[in-house]
Amino acid sequence: MNFKKLNISIIFLTFTFSVVAQISFTESSTSQSINVSHGSYILPAGISFFDFNNDGWDDLTFASQDGDPIYVFQNNSGFLSLINLNFTDYQNDTRQINWVDIDNDGDNDLFIVSNNASNRLYLNDGNMNFTDITILSGISTTLFNSWGGAWGDYNNDGFLDLFLSNRAIATGHPNILYRNNGNNTFTDVSISAGISNENHITFCASFFDFNNDGWQDIYMANDRFITSNILYKNNGNGTFSDVSVSSGTDLSIDAMSTTIDDYNNDGWLDIYITNTSSGNYFLENNGDETFTNVANSNGTLFESVAWGAVFLDADNDTDLDLYVSGMTDGTNGKLPSAFYENQGDDNFAIPSGAGFDSDTAPSFSNAIGDINNDGLPDISVLNREPSDNFLWMNTNTDGNNWLKVTLEGTSSNRMGIGSWIEISLGGDKQYRYTLNGEGYTSQNSGSEFFGLGNNTTVDYVKATWLSGVEDVLYNVSANQKLHIVESSTLSDTDNDIESIALFPNPSKGNVTVRTSLNNYEVNLYNILGASMYSESNLSNTTNFNFGNLISGIYLMKIISPQGETTKKIIIR
Repeated sequence: MNFKKLNISIIFLTFTFSVVAQISFTESSTSQSINVSHGSYILPAGISFFDFNNDGWDDLTFASQDGDPIYVFQNNSGFLSLINLNFTDYQNDTRQINWVDIDNDGDNDLFIVSNNASNRLYLNDGNMNFTDITILSGISTTLFNSWGGAWGDYNNDGFLDLFLSNRAIATGHPNILYRNNGNNTFTDVSISAGISNENHITFCASFFDFNNDGWQDIYMANDRFITSNILYKNNGNGTFSDVSVSSGTDLSIDAMSTTIDDYNNDGWLDIYITNTSSGNYFLENNGDETFTNVANSNGTLFESVAWGAVFLDADNDTDLDLYVSGMTDGTNGKLPSAFYENQGDDNFAIPSGAGFDSDTAPSFSNAIGDINNDGLPDISVLNREPSDNFLWMNTNTDGNNWLKVTLEGTSSNRMGIGSWIEISLGGDKQYRYTLNGEGYTSQNSGSEFFGLGNNTTVDYVKATWLSGVEDVLYNVSANQKLHIVESSTLSDTDNDIESIALFPNPSKGNVTVRTSLNNYEVNLYNILGASMYSESNLSNTTNFNFGNLISGIYLMKIISPQGETTKKIIIR
């Protein structure tokens, strides 16, 4: 890897259009003095575009090749500067950087995925001083030829677990699911959880809830044709079932990325999977635990050698666009990269004049963030030598409004990973889902971006946490960064049936219904519809003890003069 120290000053380029404004990006790595590239390896490393020090500004962290350090660029109110953090950098061939709060203490710890050495976990003391706790944590220091780390809370206990993707062609190591024990230690639960112990040559994986049952599932992108991609369905009891075949996700391709989002705003998460010249896959979620490939029909086939991909609303017009990195330079007739603009009908096209004409470097990992906090998502791309990285600053000038949302869990994990965020604009819904370590060796901003078009007010913003708690804010003003703390909107003045909160969830039997409603009724049913409990004439917050019930999933129906609602609860 190389680093060229240039003028630290920043140059913001502004374009004025005399006709209709359009999507516009400007390559700004030189003006930001972050010229970095990976070496001549055919498979370079990754990027984190994440606010690691919680100061409200997205920073950039680059993984590195063997012999080079990890490059950390701190964002100082829109100006990036290279800094040294207080951790031991072994200068190995690193693949992915995860900033992740493993202990829910409010600061970001650091997990480094390495291909030619052991993976490393560093604990942040709150002052950006890091201690290597890898051995003490129980995460193996064996050379696994690891490629990706994804974090999610598969057992809904409030602590983030780790899925380690191993592309172990030579060593043959399988992937590993580590359960976070809540005390800075982890346990390998792969076998008991039902994770395959075979070598699947996996580049990356993502935790996401593909069937909207409140439990995080796992999707793996596996390299080579000899092993197909795997979708693990979370059974809600600490185990997973392989539903790849029945769901239509068992792709036997050169899969590189698992890019997750709800591209058509139907409330179901879709998957974009990069591939070689036979074409990428765009798996649309049908809402019945099956997927349909729509890449050919919606214009996102790419048909080159694709790697990283990311969804973003580049012009804040309320629909998601798509950016794809590729490893060719365009001279062979294949796309070197592609920015696909959503045409507003969930079909995509490559626009002219968007600023990507020089985007011809062999590129691999990419991630989105917001360098200058203007509400327009920027794109960082890591290229292979001799090309330096790209920083595509979003210079769109159409004036569309925006909203950025960050989460802080209390009962759920502190980062709010695995949460749904829903907004409404005149009844038109948008959905975002929070992930950590998604796509090809990337980590996107901790802010979720929403384009609002010309709307100046959002009807409501609803955060649905893994705990089952729902926070709703009404009449939210545009063009701001909104921070939602779990259970913060539940007040004594709430008298709407939709404002009811139920926690903890899962529980060992003691469940609280939090509301200010009067004269409501609670009915509890098992999943077969049999009545298990009933009580009426309840008022305000009520505590229930269901400790006599067997472990399982139950449905609580709450009826009041204001209406009725049904919520799922899990008893362990």
